[in-house]
Amino acid sequence: MRLTTLFGITLSLAIGIGEVTLPMTQAVQLRNGLVYFVQPPTLVNATTTYNEVNVWGATYYFTINVPENAGESLQKVTIAQKEGSENIRYNLDDTRAFVGTRNRKETQLKLGPVTNERDTRTVSINFDPPVTPGQTITIALRPVNNPSFSGVYLLGVTAFPVGEKSHGQFLGFGRFQFYSNRGSW
Repeated sequence: MRLTTLFGITLSLAIGIGEVTLPMTQAVQLRNGLVYFVQPPTLVNATTTYNEVNVWGATYYFTINVPENAGESLQKVTIAQKEGSENIRYNLDDTRAFVGTRNRKETQLKLGPVTNERDTRTVSINFDPPVTPGQTITIALRPVNNPSFSGVYLLGVTAFPVGEKSHGQFLGFGRFQFYSNRGSW
């Protein structure tokens, strides 16, 4: 397979009295059209507002940094439950995303479709428009309620660049530990 790397063009035109310079852009695209990040995003943090079982009203926050040299905008993030004794169900209509972190919320981001694939236990969050490089964003995912069973739940986070045939980059796991209510004996 031949790897084609397109490093943007710096164009300078001397037009009479001025000069025009276009910024450098980058992309990695295989011969078959598969698009990759030049520098993939990173999963900065994954936290929950409540870590007790059966709690209603929790929010799971996933903070992702899209580096300046990503080469492509962030189109989609998937969050797949890989471990945990109970399938977590989500209120997909309550999904939010914003520039910043859980404690420093800035501009709200507009989302495209947010979907759930029950067989693979995967939620897909699409950005409309895509997230441009050089930003730290946070996705706020709302479960119907926390799982009924205590234990560790691993949620794998994957980022996809813009493109019809984009390659997902696995960013890591959000690790959530849910505890039984002590007073429920």
